[in-house]
Amino acid sequence: MTTLTFPLSRIEGHARVVMEVENGKLLTAQFQAVELRGFRNFVVGTPAEQMPVIVPRICGVCSTAHHVASVKALENVFGVTPPPLANTIREVLLLGQLIQNQATSLFIFTMPDRVDAESLFHMDESEASRKAQFSIAQKALRVRKVGTDLITLAGGQFIHPIKAHIGGVSGGIPREAAEQMLKELDEMLPVACELFNTYWDMSMVMGKRIGSWGDDEPTYYISSTTSVKPKLNSGHLRILSPDGEEKEHFTPEEFEQRIEFEQTDYSYAGKTSYQGQILRANSLARINITSSFATPIADGYLQRFRNNFGSPAHAIMLFDLCRGIELVYAMERTIELLSEDLSSGETVVGYQVKDGIGYGLVEAPRGPLIHRYVVENGVIADAQFVIPTVHNMRAIERALMVAGNRYIHPEGINLELEKAVGRVVRAFDPCISCATQ
Repeated sequence: MTTLTFPLSRIEGHARVVMEVENGKLLTAQFQAVELRGFRNFVVGTPAEQMPVIVPRICGVCSTAHHVASVKALENVFGVTPPPLANTIREVLLLGQLIQNQATSLFIFTMPDRVDAESLFHMDESEASRKAQFSIAQKALRVRKVGTDLITLAGGQFIHPIKAHIGGVSGGIPREAAEQMLKELDEMLPVACELFNTYWDMSMVMGKRIGSWGDDEPTYYISSTTSVKPKLNSGHLRILSPDGEEKEHFTPEEFEQRIEFEQTDYSYAGKTSYQGQILRANSLARINITSSFATPIADGYLQRFRNNFGSPAHAIMLFDLCRGIELVYAMERTIELLSEDLSSGETVVGYQVKDGIGYGLVEAPRGPLIHRYVVENGVIADAQFVIPTVHNMRAIERALMVAGNRYIHPEGINLELEKAVGRVVRAFDPCISCATQ
């Protein structure tokens, strides 16, 4: 038996793929998270009110989603309902994370795969093309900066935001700051569209070059966004069947009764399933659930996507195109929200610390994120973090089997396999830092 090991790059955290091959036949493909974080144990004994500033340290990329999910879990325990203005500002904060993450995933992590390159800065060595790719890199970083600036505006600071409080947020968004952000969004939205159009064209060429869009076997999908004008500051989870029908609709409190979870002996990240079937989360799940973004440019891209790939769509390389559509939507939706007056009005209500069990749900860029806290005598007795990436673990491994069977034969192993492994994993944009908390 031969063991093939593929270290991975251009993902969040540390992971590898291990394949077992015998007589030219692929036996297994494992996606292994190789880091152990221990956050669930670290926070036991912590005063519950401190959790929203501690848990963002789980991940420097996903810190925004953890911040808001933590606050919502404690509000659930304490019986607190934040004011509408606070929820709007939290939505702006989460949209900022979506912009920042999707720009990073698209243009820094996966765009090089479209042209068979190692990185954004090695896409073509010719002088003319190098100038073009540096222009792409500069534009990509400017679009990403829109997300980081938005997180800073709505969250108080970019990495590990602090503005969401139990009962609301610490303050509104000053009108002058909102106007400056609107100017930046108006300037960068056409740039984002230009980059995404380039990315779309590159993806079509890549699909023809490799002759596949990856594993396209239908699956179930999980998301917490709604079908019209998707909301990230969400309250319910949805399961979409392989034929595109909404199968179930439930609260985070019901999660453990609806979704199966298992831990493996080869990875520090677990995996989920639905009625024994493979689940997928992340951008493709949200696009399959969405009927309309109710913003003009994103809806145009959505229609183009449906015309090309149908609904629901299943091929895994389409996750990346969906991220581009979401990037545009997040910028359009933020323009709508910041055009409102978010500077004045009630932003926070009081609360009393209580004991109990609470759940906090948000839709992170990688899918639904749930925090579950048990509070006893005002401190955390237990904490569970249900990370979006665990919903994709089984789907990643099936997609790796599909890729492996394509390139592993009794006559030998096609060297394209190593590139295919990277493309498959990056299509799901996993966050291992979160998944092994």
